[in-house]
Amino acid sequence: MNQRIGWSAIVLAIAFNMPYAILAASYEYPQILRMGAAHVLDRFAAGGAPLVLTWYAFGLTAFALIPMAIALAITPARMSAQPARAIAAAATGALSGLAQAVGLWRWAFVVPDVARAHVASDATAASRSASEAAFAVLNQYGGVAVGEHLGQLLLALFVLLLASLQHDERQRVAATLGIGTALLLAIGTDEGLALAIGQSGELLSIATIIGFLGLSAWLIATGVGMIRSAAPARP
Repeated sequence: MNQRIGWSAIVLAIAFNMPYAILAASYEYPQILRMGAAHVLDRFAAGGAPLVLTWYAFGLTAFALIPMAIALAITPARMSAQPARAIAAAATGALSGLAQAVGLWRWAFVVPDVARAHVASDATAASRSASEAAFAVLNQYGGVAVGEHLGQLLLALFVLLLASLQHDERQRVAATLGIGTALLLAIGTDEGLALAIGQSGELLSIATIIGFLGLSAWLIATGVGMIRSAAPARP
């Protein structure tokens, strides 16, 4: 069982980065999240079905964190040694996956109609302005508040809790990566708040990017550790 969970953690780390890389190359992601609504909608409409499907796949990788968090945290050993911390890690990880999936799937289920209305041949200046206003509200609530702030904050807490369990189990590499990742993710959650009060969120955005790279490294290290722990001892 540990081997399957370990390999699944490694696969998730790789899978998460695939749609991210595609969006970075084709849609100016993540910089486009802070650009004007008109530019965002025009670029989205030009991306067509492939862009929508890429966003949907991105949401799937976030949703996959729900079973992964539960599988990583709720193990017989951890439930025996630290049941409260294990359950807390599973709960925060699952809630993070749900919040991030909800935030990301706005691009697959809501933004397409807003973008089509914005670029429609019969669109007026007033209707384009209304589309931009609708997108701005959707992006600030569904994206920044739910996906980026709440989802990322819960993710930081999940990683920190699981890394603390790994520390107790003397998995030093994974624990160190996890604690550093959790701190960066937690710092990055304040980007939206900084922008809301009229401050620059550039440094906080960098913390988030590095934090998610750290998350991939931590998932891989966690997966490798589980695979090794399940390997039969050499005579």
